[in-house]
Amino acid sequence: MSLQGSCLCGAIRFEVTGKPQGVSVCHCGQCRRQSGHLWASAYVKDDELSIHGEPQWYASSAEAKRGFCPTCGSFLFWKHRDEDTTSFALGAIDGPTGLTLQKHIFTADKGDYYEISDGVEQR
Repeated sequence: MSLQGSCLCGAIRFEVTGKPQGVSVCHCGQCRRQSGHLWASAYVKDDELSIHGEPQWYASSAEAKRGFCPTCGSFLFWKHRDEDTTSFALGAIDGPTGLTLQKHIFTADKGDYYEISDGVEQR
């Protein structure tokens, strides 16, 4: 499997060569603030993700950092400091992904203005 994606302005491009895992939608306060709503992502091993361009990394906590385009601000990556995987934004993928949503995470933090009613597992 190979997926390609980019930020809004095209300054950051990436390619995923491994099989994406953990297809999820995050409803945590940080993802909601950074994206304006929620964040859909999947992850791959670090050596299965090629990033072209220079994302800016923001340490959003002691455990994780978030990668975004310094030009257009697109939120593209999430990386835990102790893991050998990186999550990437599904909304930034060019064309169909062929993936299926597996779970909603941090649903206790979701906004009060919407319901999650798709029948997918919630954590």
